[in-house]
Amino acid sequence: MREETDTMTYAEAVERIPDRDFPEFWVGDRETLVDRLDAVDRGRIEELARSPGGRPIHAVTYGGSADRDHRANYNSAVAARDPTSYADRDERDRPVVFLLGPVHGHEVEGLTGLCNLLSVLETGRDLAGTERPTLERLADRCRLVVVPCGNPDGLARFEPRSLHGMTLADLEFWGQGTRSDDRLVGYPDAKGLHPMAGEEVAFLGCYFDDDGVNPMHDEFFAPMGPEAPAILEAIGQEAPDATLSLHSHGYPPGFVRTSYVPLEAQADARAIHRSYNEALRERELPAYDPIEVSAESGDPPPYFNLLSAAHHASGTLPLLHESAHGLADGHAGDIDHGGILEAQFALYEVVLRHALDGTAGTAT
Repeated sequence: MREETDTMTYAEAVERIPDRDFPEFWVGDRETLVDRLDAVDRGRIEELARSPGGRPIHAVTYGGSADRDHRANYNSAVAARDPTSYADRDERDRPVVFLLGPVHGHEVEGLTGLCNLLSVLETGRDLAGTERPTLERLADRCRLVVVPCGNPDGLARFEPRSLHGMTLADLEFWGQGTRSDDRLVGYPDAKGLHPMAGEEVAFLGCYFDDDGVNPMHDEFFAPMGPEAPAILEAIGQEAPDATLSLHSHGYPPGFVRTSYVPLEAQADARAIHRSYNEALRERELPAYDPIEVSAESGDPPPYFNLLSAAHHASGTLPLLHESAHGLADGHAGDIDHGGILEAQFALYEVVLRHALDGTAGTAT
């Protein structure tokens, strides 16, 4: 049952953080992220941009070169009826998969997953010391671009390190923040003021960078923040076969439909979701119903977000994954920190297999 609370002060929110020990593999703060990046040796680290708070956004790449011949940007190439003018994916010796960590700073489940993936790519073992040979073999056959965190300002503002065992009210405080009268903003109201700035804002939730911009819903044609354009520029340069954006919610792990992309891409994402659910069931983890395939309609219409823009910048197959936070009053079932990590590894294996099968971006 949902907790009945509509207001929360910062002092109350901090007092509600449980006193607990985290598994050695958990990465829920910026300091640990920096440590994990310092441990990278095999991968190539590049700084994509600096946040309004002056914090770097890094990409770590493995496997081959991003160099490619192209004569046009993606949309122009499609208009010419020749997408190979932008990128001839069939001519590459390996698929490219772009893995984007949380653009909402409190959604650290994907951050944990990607930092453990980096450990596997560097050492063959995750941060708990467990070997992951299947994932390692799949990854060695791909070019991977890993952006562990797409919103370091929001991550720096997140104090609980994990929302597991906490409540929806805690999620609303740390995620979407509060108004000046300490009312919880919540979802989707947090998207009704953008940037989230001014006198009516008390605690700035971790959705946002230090200027109050939510990178998932930047103004992509006239960007307000540095995060989204830097991410889209990197995606445009890489022309990835698939782009996986990692988020979290109060339900079981699963995908969310990306709007304003072709029905064939949606069908492909649905097929991946079905395979992912099979992998979750094998691990005895909860799963979310497969996404639907549909055209855009309604009043108001569906929203265009960072993953929609990623497709239109590169033709990539856009995949938006929601991990389970594991809230005490959520709907994710029984899942602990270990289960959250296992679900991430299952996800990466399914997406990499799909890319290696050569079906990314085609109907299934």
